[in-house]
Amino acid sequence: MYLLDTDVLIDVQRGYKPAVTWFASLNNLPAVSGFVVMELIQDAKNNQQLRQALRLVVPLPVIWPTETDCNRALANFTAYHLSSGLGLLDALIASCAIGLSVKLCTFNVKHYRVIPDLLIEQPYEK
Repeated sequence: MYLLDTDVLIDVQRGYKPAVTWFASLNNLPAVSGFVVMELIQDAKNNQQLRQALRLVVPLPVIWPTETDCNRALANFTAYHLSSGLGLLDALIASCAIGLSVKLCTFNVKHYRVIPDLLIEQPYEK
């Protein structure tokens, strides 16, 4: 199972061919963090874009962090926010992936590379 980051879903939503091809080739539906869904909603400029974003994620399992995940995110955010610029949502999204023992599919490697135990995969060529 994969956990998808926002950038990958935006590529699929925009019809970026390598992303759409990769997404269509998956045998199992990937999951998304609830925070990623909220980022897609936040990026919508109008009701049509909002509906499009929700249609994209409706078949996907939505994952929320456990208390353990939140504590891990807090520790990572404390340790890496100032030194590496780790963002709050990135810490939470990464912690969900670690808690599930799955790969986070993202191209934002710079945002996540400092987080221990996080498995990252860039799922298609950009």
